[in-house]
Amino acid sequence: MPRTLPIAFLVSGEGTTMDGVAERIERERIPAQVVLVVANRPGIPALDRARRRGIPTTVVPSRGTDREAWAASLTRTLDAAGVELVVLAGFLAILPDSWVDRWHGRAINLHPSLLPRHGGPGMYGDAVHRAVLDAGEAVTGATVHLVTRDVDGGPAIAQERLEVRPTDTPESLRARLHPVEVELLAATVRRFAIGALPLPWRSAG
Repeated sequence: MPRTLPIAFLVSGEGTTMDGVAERIERERIPAQVVLVVANRPGIPALDRARRRGIPTTVVPSRGTDREAWAASLTRTLDAAGVELVVLAGFLAILPDSWVDRWHGRAINLHPSLLPRHGGPGMYGDAVHRAVLDAGEAVTGATVHLVTRDVDGGPAIAQERLEVRPTDTPESLRARLHPVEVELLAATVRRFAIGALPLPWRSAG
């Protein structure tokens, strides 16, 4: 039997991207399995979405916790589930350097722009789309990149472009980009799962 890559999602909100990727893993028979969904805060819709799919969930609260203790707890949780690839999708907590170093080459993030444009602390959700529109850009997109100590600064693994329409608002841009993000992330997970991308991943640059 082909090997199945165990992955975990780190989430902070709705979980629609996680849900879409999990659906594609099942539908397209990608040799990967979402073995755990970890939230950094309780009661978010992403946890309900995961549970409806039968995916184990847990909460490792980031607020009001010593950052290094949080990082250690997160690593223990992932190790206990046998996770080999960590996928950040709408995860809004900044991970401590110790965690990033421990998972270097095995943690990827999805960002809703063509990095390095419109990345960094505070740049998430509609703030990114608003920045794209304010800059008058004709093209935006999504980036999957390696998680490093530099927020949104890790080397890009994959990107997909989307034309910006004259009538776009941050809300319409988000809605149109979402399926692009899901497809890009699912395709990247597939490349890791079939061995087209190595784990741990290292930039060729």
